[in-house]
Amino acid sequence: MTLREQLVTLRARAERSAELLTEEATKNALIMPALKALGYDVFDPSIVIPEFTADFGVKKGEKVDYALRIGGEIQILIECKPVQADLSTSHASQLYRYFSVTKARFGILTNGREWRFFTDLDSPNKMDDKPFFIFSINDYNDQDLLEFEKFSAGSFSVDGIIAAASDLKLKSLISETLRKEFSAPSDEFARMIARRIHGGNLTAEVRTRFASLIVACVADILRDQANQRLKDAIDRPSSATVSVAIPASLPPVAVVNTAEAVGQPEGIKTTEEELEAFRIIRAILRKDVDFKRIAIRDAASYCAVLLDDNNRKPIARLYLEGKRKRVGIFRDKTETRHDIEGVDDLYSLADALVAAVRTYAQSDS
Repeated sequence: MTLREQLVTLRARAERSAELLTEEATKNALIMPALKALGYDVFDPSIVIPEFTADFGVKKGEKVDYALRIGGEIQILIECKPVQADLSTSHASQLYRYFSVTKARFGILTNGREWRFFTDLDSPNKMDDKPFFIFSINDYNDQDLLEFEKFSAGSFSVDGIIAAASDLKLKSLISETLRKEFSAPSDEFARMIARRIHGGNLTAEVRTRFASLIVACVADILRDQANQRLKDAIDRPSSATVSVAIPASLPPVAVVNTAEAVGQPEGIKTTEEELEAFRIIRAILRKDVDFKRIAIRDAASYCAVLLDDNNRKPIARLYLEGKRKRVGIFRDKTETRHDIEGVDDLYSLADALVAAVRTYAQSDS
């Protein structure tokens, strides 16, 4: 199995986080398999050293969860937390201490779902406060996967990773700053944009208006880019997987909401948001199957998207009516759930949706 395929398995396992109540369970179910996927022999204590100990000043016998020995030297220290834990700087306290008393160049803080990578870009032999790279098994792109693979046993190069780490850290900080500005523009950012456009005085009212318009314009730009990428993908004659998708001009969705017609409880009404999500999924899949084969069937706790309106061919389940919006995508009859903020986030899950449909296509052939 490729690293990507193994990460899909781990992601599905992480979704069942209620079963992983302790740090030890998280290590066994997620962290050790991830290290194995990266090519490390987790059963060789000369390579993957559990409960690694190094005395630090007056502190004796403190342990970090794992140390990885590569090329005969301790290169990576790993601190583990339970899968439910929200990682924070305080969780990395032991990594900070150990980093300065070993030859390790990298520290990793992980709960199995999220992997935070640290090094000493700011001060030599002193671990930085902020990670230079964060990898999430629930949300990554091809470039993220390439960076994660650099830490594999077969590809590990201190010089190569350090050379890229500075840019990765800056990109992360820039992205974080831009996300904040685009979702809630600061007064400074609104002033900068307004000065280039507005000829009058920059009153508080003007700045507030520009801040609101910036948020709307960013959303429009992102939507237009997604539209163009889908259009380009649909226009191409190849059968390459569509990486993003948006609603296309499709015939109206036929949805029957009566219990007699679809075997569901009375009173269930398919929402416009569910219909919008269904249109997006149908647009994503139209390159692989006739869109008429993609059906929607509502239920009390979720809205199902099926191939051939067949319960034995589930593609996805939409959980959109609660405060926490999620979409479950099926692969080999196993559902993997993804948190989303809105139906537009389905664009980033196009690969998984296409893989779900192709599973049935292969079984039918």
